[in-house]
Amino acid sequence: MAQAAALILLVFGWLPIANWIPGGHDAPWYATRLTDWLSGGAIALGVGIVTAIVLRQSPRLWRDGAWAAVARRWRGLDRRADGVIAVLCIVVCAFVSRATFSTKPLFIDEIIQVYQARILASGHLWLAAPQFPQFSSAQLLLDWGGKVYGQFPVGGPAMLALGVLVHAVWLVGPVATGIGVYCFARLLRRVEGHDGTALAALLLYAFAPFTVFLGGTMMNHVTATTWVLAAALALACAAEDDQPHPRAAFLLGLALGVAATIRPADAAAFALPAAGWLLWRARAGRGHLAALLLSGLGVALPMVALFYVNAQQTGHPFEFGYIAMWGRSHEIGFHAAPWGAAHTPARGVELINLYFLRLQDYLFESAGPSLLFATLALGLTRRIRSFDRWVLAASGLLVLGYFAYWHDGFYLGPRFFLPLTPWLAWWTARLPVVLRARAVAVPVVRGTVAAGVTALLLGAATSVPIRAEQYRNADVSRHFDVDSAAASQGVHDALVLVREWWGGQLVAEMWAMGVNRADAEHDYRWNDACRLQSAIDETRADGSGPAGLARRLAAFRGDSARLVVNRAHSDTAVRIVPGSALSPKCLRRMAEDSAGFVTYTPLLLVHGHGNRYVRDLHATDSLLHPFSHGTPVWLLTEAPQAGAPLRFERVSADSAERDWMMP
Repeated sequence: MAQAAALILLVFGWLPIANWIPGGHDAPWYATRLTDWLSGGAIALGVGIVTAIVLRQSPRLWRDGAWAAVARRWRGLDRRADGVIAVLCIVVCAFVSRATFSTKPLFIDEIIQVYQARILASGHLWLAAPQFPQFSSAQLLLDWGGKVYGQFPVGGPAMLALGVLVHAVWLVGPVATGIGVYCFARLLRRVEGHDGTALAALLLYAFAPFTVFLGGTMMNHVTATTWVLAAALALACAAEDDQPHPRAAFLLGLALGVAATIRPADAAAFALPAAGWLLWRARAGRGHLAALLLSGLGVALPMVALFYVNAQQTGHPFEFGYIAMWGRSHEIGFHAAPWGAAHTPARGVELINLYFLRLQDYLFESAGPSLLFATLALGLTRRIRSFDRWVLAASGLLVLGYFAYWHDGFYLGPRFFLPLTPWLAWWTARLPVVLRARAVAVPVVRGTVAAGVTALLLGAATSVPIRAEQYRNADVSRHFDVDSAAASQGVHDALVLVREWWGGQLVAEMWAMGVNRADAEHDYRWNDACRLQSAIDETRADGSGPAGLARRLAAFRGDSARLVVNRAHSDTAVRIVPGSALSPKCLRRMAEDSAGFVTYTPLLLVHGHGNRYVRDLHATDSLLHPFSHGTPVWLLTEAPQAGAPLRFERVSADSAERDWMMP
């Protein structure tokens, strides 16, 4: 089983399989990264070889037992030591949240889940839908049927709602990560027989850059992983010996049930092998059978709450918001994706390959490949324990699940694989013990440790600061404090029209006429933007709705292969057919994009100084009657220079009406 896992890591974590499959996803950066791994790894290997040679000649230079003494001290301090490491992890993640992410939700998943969290914290499961949802719609926000709520399972936003209630939602990720570290520490004390390995695994997981950077966000992968680690600790207690442990089994089920309310697929991957283990133990008598049943009860309690929320939001207990929004094409399986090409086994192979290749960088940010030690440890190990089998089975199911899932889950690294991080850290820390069990010479083992530590230190000194700067400068406009900018420019109690990029306006207008999210995304990606704008205008004029729009766009279906990207900004693009005529309206929209714009979705969370932020849709703005009540109207844009401050421009009724009258 361990060797099979090593083979998977070896094949998918080292070979550019995605580049060998025509079409679909690929890794154009592979050659560069391979060069970096080889050069950085060569430096670390050189240090290891020199260390092994020197120690063979002068073994006294290595203070034998020093790390073992530290680990014994850690074991002796018990909960206090685990608590200190967990608190340090929280502090580091909180620092990252402030210094790198400005304590703001930056990714759309985070933004919508914080929006959901605010709804929950207000005591509601949804908000009343506005009369004109196009002015405040967002890609992952359902705003029909009289309700507004996010598409995500309720558990993740519920975790964030705790932070909303104490006005520190940005601390939920760091605190959850620290709690997960504490659970992992208690788990390692129970199941890892070598204290030095246990402490090394704990520190590798707690301060791995992948753990810390994601821990500084509001992504639901963080809280889901924390509950998985809590479940792992409870499972270790429930299966500790031949005696039944009903209480631990109940807590196991409860933790997995809560994880399922956050990320159901992740929870299922860890729950199925756990259920099989408890079912096997149930052969031993009634006490074990009672433990199995109590674990099922623990799972059921959070799931009942999840199904209740689903029923209230979507009208069906087993229909999640993302299914209501995107349809069954959003589910796991090989079928047409919500937009674009169908998900096939070949694309699944590409995605799994990309996830493991990315882990080589993002897991430890080391000078060499991050998965090297774990791959060697798994491949060389002779015997594994029952708990190892559970970890490997659950990890395998997680990988299989995302093999069958169509979306490329990349944000700050392969985020779908965050639940694998503690186990990869554990196997990384096991390599010295595995080498000694294989009777490898002591100086070689010490040289291997020296090489690994060198790779980690080099990465911490070089790669980690670069990565932090990269994250800090990504989409700078989302880091801006809009409330402070409004206050400094005297904007208060106003209607603020947000000048979003042209593509965002096109998609919002399609949503407004009843086009579902999947079709709107497809139409945007596979049509000339100018023709799409004309089709939207004509459809809105005759009221023919989605069917009319589809009929008009069908005439241009053959042009999709000729589309090219026309970028007006670093992170947005519209598609055009080369040589096609551009209407005056299209030229204006392109000019507006070049002059600066703001991504609207983050402004869903901004309500300071009595301001109301809505998407600027030009002539459609007249539906809001913005000047009828004496409310000041402002236009919010961003200067075209990267990192320039946001601009508030006062809008007069005359200038707005002139804009509305333009064809």
